Amino acid sequence: MELRPATARDVGAIAALHADNWRRNYRGAFADSFLDGDVVADRMLVWTERIAHPEAGTCTIVAERAGELMGFAHTRFDDDPAWGALLDNLHVVHDQKGLGIGTQLMAASARAVLARPVPTGLYLWVLEQNTPAQAFYAARAGREVGRGLRGPFPGGGTAFALRIAWPDPSVLLAPTT
Repeated sequence: MELRPATARDVGAIAALHADNWRRNYRGAFADSFLDGDVVADRMLVWTERIAHPEAGTCTIVAERAGELMGFAHTRFDDDPAWGALLDNLHVVHDQKGLGIGTQLMAASARAVLARPVPTGLYLWVLEQNTPAQAFYAARAGREVGRGLRGPFPGGGTAFALRIAWPDPSVLLAPTT
Protein backbone atom coordinates (compact mmCIF):
# COMPACT_ATOMS: atom_id res chain seq x y z
CA MET A 1 0.00 0.00 0.00
CA GLU A 2 1.18 3.50 -0.82
CA LEU A 3 0.58 6.62 1.28
CA ARG A 4 0.92 9.92 -0.58
CA PRO A 5 -0.44 13.46 -0.70
CA ALA A 6 -3.89 13.72 -2.29
CA THR A 7 -4.09 15.12 -5.82
CA ALA A 8 -6.90 16.29 -8.10
CA ARG A 9 -7.22 12.77 -9.54
CA ASP A 10 -8.28 11.53 -6.06
CA VAL A 11 -11.22 13.90 -5.59
CA GLY A 12 -13.94 11.60 -6.95
CA ALA A 13 -12.82 8.60 -4.90
CA ILE A 14 -12.37 10.70 -1.74
CA ALA A 15 -15.85 12.21 -2.14
CA ALA A 16 -17.45 8.80 -2.72
CA LEU A 17 -15.71 7.26 0.31
CA HIS A 18 -16.56 10.25 2.51
CA ALA A 19 -20.24 10.03 1.49
CA ASP A 20 -20.36 6.26 2.01
CA ASN A 21 -18.91 6.51 5.51
CA TRP A 22 -21.26 9.33 6.47
CA ARG A 23 -24.23 7.24 5.33
CA ARG A 24 -22.98 4.21 7.28
CA ASN A 25 -21.98 5.96 10.50
CA TYR A 26 -23.72 9.32 10.86
CA ARG A 27 -27.40 8.49 10.50
CA GLY A 28 -29.23 10.02 13.43
CA ALA A 29 -26.71 12.85 13.69
CA PHE A 30 -27.04 14.15 10.13
CA ALA A 31 -30.49 14.71 8.64
CA ASP A 32 -31.79 11.57 6.90
CA SER A 33 -32.95 13.68 3.97
CA PHE A 34 -29.36 14.83 3.46
CA LEU A 35 -27.86 11.34 3.79
CA ASP A 36 -30.50 9.93 1.42
CA GLY A 37 -29.74 12.67 -1.13
CA ASP A 38 -26.73 13.37 -3.29
CA VAL A 39 -24.07 13.40 -0.58
CA VAL A 40 -21.41 12.57 -3.17
CA ALA A 41 -22.09 15.84 -5.04
CA ASP A 42 -21.85 17.75 -1.75
CA ARG A 43 -18.52 16.10 -0.92
CA MET A 44 -17.25 16.61 -4.50
CA LEU A 45 -17.64 20.37 -4.04
CA VAL A 46 -15.79 20.30 -0.72
CA TRP A 47 -12.94 18.04 -1.84
CA THR A 48 -12.49 19.72 -5.21
CA GLU A 49 -11.94 22.99 -3.36
CA ARG A 50 -9.73 21.46 -0.63
CA ILE A 51 -7.44 19.73 -3.12
CA ALA A 52 -7.38 22.45 -5.81
CA HIS A 53 -6.88 25.27 -3.29
CA PRO A 54 -5.50 23.76 -0.09
CA GLU A 55 -5.65 25.97 2.95
CA ALA A 56 -2.30 26.86 4.45
CA GLY A 57 -1.60 24.51 7.31
CA THR A 58 -3.53 21.49 6.04
CA CYS A 59 -2.51 18.08 4.78
CA THR A 60 -4.56 15.43 2.96
CA ILE A 61 -3.02 11.97 2.67
CA VAL A 62 -4.45 9.06 0.69
CA ALA A 63 -3.80 5.35 1.03
CA GLU A 64 -4.03 3.40 -2.19
CA ARG A 65 -3.42 -0.14 -3.31
CA ALA A 66 -3.05 -1.03 -6.99
CA GLY A 67 -4.39 2.39 -7.94
CA GLU A 68 -7.53 2.05 -5.76
CA LEU A 69 -8.26 4.43 -2.88
CA MET A 70 -8.33 2.53 0.43
CA GLY A 71 -8.65 5.54 2.74
CA PHE A 72 -7.69 9.12 3.44
CA ALA A 73 -6.86 11.50 6.28
CA HIS A 74 -7.17 15.28 6.36
CA THR A 75 -5.36 17.25 9.08
CA ARG A 76 -5.53 20.94 10.02
CA PHE A 77 -2.31 21.98 11.73
CA ASP A 78 -2.35 24.45 14.63
CA ASP A 79 -6.14 24.22 14.84
CA ASP A 80 -6.47 24.65 18.61
CA PRO A 81 -4.05 26.40 20.99
CA ALA A 82 -4.50 23.72 23.66
CA TRP A 83 -4.91 20.53 21.60
CA GLY A 84 -2.93 21.30 18.45
CA ALA A 85 -3.65 19.75 15.05
CA LEU A 86 -7.14 18.53 14.20
CA LEU A 87 -7.48 15.21 12.40
CA ASP A 88 -10.58 16.47 10.65
CA ASN A 89 -11.24 13.42 8.48
CA LEU A 90 -10.15 9.79 8.69
CA HIS A 91 -12.02 7.39 6.44
CA VAL A 92 -11.26 3.84 5.30
CA VAL A 93 -13.16 1.81 2.71
CA HIS A 94 -15.73 -0.23 4.66
CA ASP A 95 -14.61 -3.70 3.57
CA GLN A 96 -10.95 -2.79 4.16
CA LYS A 97 -11.34 -1.90 7.85
CA GLY A 98 -9.27 -3.92 10.25
CA LEU A 99 -6.33 -4.25 7.85
CA GLY A 100 -4.20 -1.46 9.36
CA ILE A 101 -5.05 1.25 6.83
CA GLY A 102 -6.47 3.65 9.42
CA THR A 103 -3.49 3.02 11.68
CA GLN A 104 -1.09 3.83 8.84
CA LEU A 105 -3.01 6.99 7.94
CA MET A 106 -2.97 8.14 11.57
CA ALA A 107 0.80 7.50 11.74
CA ALA A 108 1.29 9.52 8.54
CA SER A 109 -0.76 12.37 10.02
CA ALA A 110 1.26 12.20 13.24
CA ARG A 111 4.52 12.33 11.23
CA ALA A 112 3.23 15.42 9.40
CA VAL A 113 2.40 17.11 12.73
CA LEU A 114 5.78 16.18 14.21
CA ALA A 115 7.59 17.53 11.14
CA ARG A 116 6.16 21.01 11.66
CA PRO A 117 8.51 23.77 12.90
CA VAL A 118 6.69 23.65 16.24
CA PRO A 119 5.15 20.19 16.73
CA THR A 120 1.84 20.08 18.60
CA GLY A 121 -0.57 17.50 19.89
CA LEU A 122 -3.17 15.86 17.66
CA TYR A 123 -6.89 15.55 18.35
CA LEU A 124 -10.18 14.72 16.70
CA TRP A 125 -13.89 14.70 17.34
CA VAL A 126 -15.77 11.40 17.14
CA LEU A 127 -19.55 11.16 17.38
CA GLU A 128 -20.75 9.54 20.58
CA GLN A 129 -22.80 7.09 18.53
CA ASN A 130 -19.71 5.89 16.63
CA THR A 131 -18.49 3.38 19.21
CA PRO A 132 -16.38 1.33 16.75
CA ALA A 133 -14.33 4.44 15.94
CA GLN A 134 -13.99 5.21 19.66
CA ALA A 135 -12.58 1.72 20.25
CA PHE A 136 -10.17 2.18 17.33
CA TYR A 137 -8.83 5.44 18.78
CA ALA A 138 -8.59 4.03 22.31
CA ALA A 139 -6.52 1.11 20.97
CA ARG A 140 -4.14 3.73 19.56
CA ALA A 141 -3.63 5.46 22.93
CA GLY A 142 -6.17 8.22 22.30
CA ARG A 143 -7.72 9.59 25.43
CA GLU A 144 -11.08 11.24 25.83
CA VAL A 145 -10.53 14.82 26.99
CA GLY A 146 -13.91 16.43 26.39
CA ARG A 147 -17.44 16.20 25.11
CA GLY A 148 -19.51 18.73 23.21
CA LEU A 149 -22.48 19.28 20.95
CA ARG A 150 -21.27 19.44 17.35
CA GLY A 151 -22.96 20.81 14.26
CA PRO A 152 -24.97 21.90 12.59
CA PHE A 153 -23.76 19.34 10.09
CA PRO A 154 -24.20 19.60 6.32
CA GLY A 155 -27.91 19.20 5.65
CA GLY A 156 -28.74 19.93 9.30
CA GLY A 157 -28.53 18.01 12.54
CA THR A 158 -26.41 18.08 15.66
CA ALA A 159 -24.95 15.37 17.90
CA PHE A 160 -22.72 14.97 20.88
CA ALA A 161 -19.12 14.09 20.14
CA LEU A 162 -16.06 13.21 22.16
CA ARG A 163 -12.73 14.98 21.81
CA ILE A 164 -10.00 12.34 21.59
CA ALA A 165 -6.42 13.59 21.98
CA TRP A 166 -2.83 12.54 21.62
CA PRO A 167 -0.77 15.23 23.40
CA ASP A 168 2.32 13.49 22.02
CA PRO A 169 1.47 12.23 18.51
CA SER A 170 4.64 10.12 18.42
CA VAL A 171 2.69 7.40 20.25
CA LEU A 172 0.88 6.86 16.92
CA LEU A 173 4.16 5.82 15.30
CA ALA A 174 4.51 2.75 17.53
CA PRO A 175 2.94 -0.56 16.49
CA THR A 176 -0.39 -1.31 18.16
CA THR A 177 -1.05 -4.50 20.06
